[in-house]
Amino acid sequence: MQPMLATPTTSGSPLPSGPDWAFEIKWDGVRVLADTTSGRLRLHARSGRDVTVAYPELAALAGVPGAVLDGEVVAMADGIPSFEALASRMHVRDAARAAALAQQLPVSYLVFDVLQLYGVDVTRRTFDERRATLERLDLPAPATLSPVYPDGPELWEVTRAHGLEGVVAKRRSSTYQPGRRSPDWLKAAHRSTRTALVAGWRPETTGSGRLGAVHLAAPAADGRLRYLGRAGSGLAGELGRELRRLLEPHARAGSPLDDEMATVDRRDTHWCEPVVQVDVAYLGRTGSGRLRHPAVRGVRDEVPVDPWEDL
Repeated sequence: MQPMLATPTTSGSPLPSGPDWAFEIKWDGVRVLADTTSGRLRLHARSGRDVTVAYPELAALAGVPGAVLDGEVVAMADGIPSFEALASRMHVRDAARAAALAQQLPVSYLVFDVLQLYGVDVTRRTFDERRATLERLDLPAPATLSPVYPDGPELWEVTRAHGLEGVVAKRRSSTYQPGRRSPDWLKAAHRSTRTALVAGWRPETTGSGRLGAVHLAAPAADGRLRYLGRAGSGLAGELGRELRRLLEPHARAGSPLDDEMATVDRRDTHWCEPVVQVDVAYLGRTGSGRLRHPAVRGVRDEVPVDPWEDL
């Protein structure tokens, strides 16, 4: 089963208000469905990939009977959720390595919805009914219930002040719609993020051999691969080394992009097949669709790449 998705609000658009809506913090983590309907715990990323081995500290969720829970796996850094901190946990496939990382950088599971419980499908019940069901559950640590708030604009200002990612608004009468991006759920972020493909990379100009920048791309509705711009921020340290290791086996002779690029952008570029994807934060888009001041936050492979047309 796929998780229900929220529709992004347009830039500058206010959150809805009034008694028909409930509001939650938009956590800066990764979406995970926790499934115990087979009698054992299985954790699934948004893509459907099994990520159970990556988060051994969530094993106690196996005690929740016949359930499919929806939530966010979150790692903390300096007291706030951090996607960058979580990046070292997301792709681990070795159980021993995952256990060691769980001691060094433990995660929490913020649960905000329930699709099944005791083997009963509750997706056709309203948000308020599903929430009441969740509140009766005794969730085992480190799983906990994501709080719900009545005032969206106030929560928006509080999350901004505390450096949190944003706010999600949910219509109280809405059903759970697996795999659908619904206007019954709306998300507003203080900074924009998206997934992107890497179409090429450039080394640092210092001659160190380290990764200096990557060229970002996304598929458009017409099938073309469109250019999103060059990102150099966020590539220091282990992330840059890991990303170069992932890109080098996919080298190709020329650009995979359908857009023309300026000579200054193409200079010293090592082109690659656009198969590695990254999570990027940015400050908006230009009229031509380029990202403003993009920064790479981590490698991703558990979500589809956002279409070029998406803001």
